[in-house]
Amino acid sequence: MIKCGVDAVEIKRLDEVKPAIRARFIQRVYTPMEQAQLQGSTEALAGVFAAKEAVAKALGTGIGKVHWQDIEIIHAYSGEPEVRLHGAAAEVAAARKLSEWAVSITHDGGMAMAVAVARD
Repeated sequence: MIKCGVDAVEIKRLDEVKPAIRARFIQRVYTPMEQAQLQGSTEALAGVFAAKEAVAKALGTGIGKVHWQDIEIIHAYSGEPEVRLHGAAAEVAAARKLSEWAVSITHDGGMAMAVAVARD
């Protein structure tokens, strides 16, 4: 079985968030490892946000049953994004027999977009 999810985020929406709210948003959505890798870059934050949404869609749950930090997008040394699932996301993936993941992130025209593909 193959499942796919896609998402797009307008990058400037993150720039428009007030600093105190932005800090809480980052703490709620991104894992410590993601925060360390992204270093507050608005473009990178938007890309990983889109990737998390795309993975949640491929899982068939969206965000809700699966929490933001259950989906972790880590960039390998090469820069390639990798999906790591924790908690409820790992449970859903196992139940649906989704064991292999690929994700691609792009930024263009003020948008960050991501596609996630999973297969058994």
